[in-house]
Amino acid sequence: MTIDDLLRKSQNRERFTTEELETMLAFPPDSPESYRIMAEARRISKELTGNLAEIHGQFSLNLSPCGAGCKFCSFASVNKIFETSSEISPEEAVRKALAFENEGANAVFLMTTAHYSFSKFIEISKEIRNHLKPETLLIANVGDKTAEEARKMKDTGFRGVYHALRLREGTDTGLEPEKRKKSIRTFLEAGLLVGTCVEPVGPEHTNKEIAEMIAFTGSHPFAYSGSARRITIPGGALAQKGMISELRMAQTVAVTRMGVPGEIKGNCTHEPCTLGAMAGASLFWAETGANPRDVKEHTEEGRGGSLAHCRKIYQESGWEVRKGPSLYYADGTGDGLKSVL
Repeated sequence: MTIDDLLRKSQNRERFTTEELETMLAFPPDSPESYRIMAEARRISKELTGNLAEIHGQFSLNLSPCGAGCKFCSFASVNKIFETSSEISPEEAVRKALAFENEGANAVFLMTTAHYSFSKFIEISKEIRNHLKPETLLIANVGDKTAEEARKMKDTGFRGVYHALRLREGTDTGLEPEKRKKSIRTFLEAGLLVGTCVEPVGPEHTNKEIAEMIAFTGSHPFAYSGSARRITIPGGALAQKGMISELRMAQTVAVTRMGVPGEIKGNCTHEPCTLGAMAGASLFWAETGANPRDVKEHTEEGRGGSLAHCRKIYQESGWEVRKGPSLYYADGTGDGLKSVL
């Protein structure tokens, strides 16, 4: 199938096979074919969002060496980056959430390590929810949860969660792929919307692996999909494998947008960059506190970008930025689950 055939199929709103996604990923990132795919993905994203990109704000409730065994994560015990634990107070958590709300974040994310106390998470989340405006969307970025815990999160005021089946889950992590998939279903059954991403992409991942993960995200009623590269953790377990370029990441962002249905309106990437925005990424994150891609305790002093920084990237890339609550988390019913069970 030629690039013209692929683009014609996209413009006719036909679904791509995994093999066709693999074909698109196989073009050199700096080839005319890849640039045409990026342009088509950008067209789709702008059409689905009304040319309004989103910036979500995320902050961490804790920093702790984690035994989940994710080799790409700076929190992982195996990487020996952080050897002591710390937590922020409920008062500081409220201040951080309000700061993102006041700066215009389209959603506020609370992140924890995998083994953070669930009861403490709920307690602090209630305090945060009570201080935010009713229309401000609260999203969780947490580990696998039971059905009871997921319902508790919904009752506490969370609209959704971020949860991903990572590339080489169970090999580069100590987590079971089927458990990750089960958690996605559990969150949806509880009425929470789930955002995801094809990540963390490294040079060693084959086009087939990436294409299969794109197909997986396109087969579920996710709030958004997208693609993000693995950031090298100096001295980490995967450091010798290196890191893909922003251009390659932009290519995977574009193919992901092409490979998921239009019902999934959002297309994310991380970390924020103009190439990602040009390739159809309509969602960035601003970050404060601990960050699994950073070796600094406060990522705002390192890799983490502010809302103003993300907004500037979108402006430079020809995007406007949505004001008000996220389009992607606009409905918390989880009704789309019946299509995949």
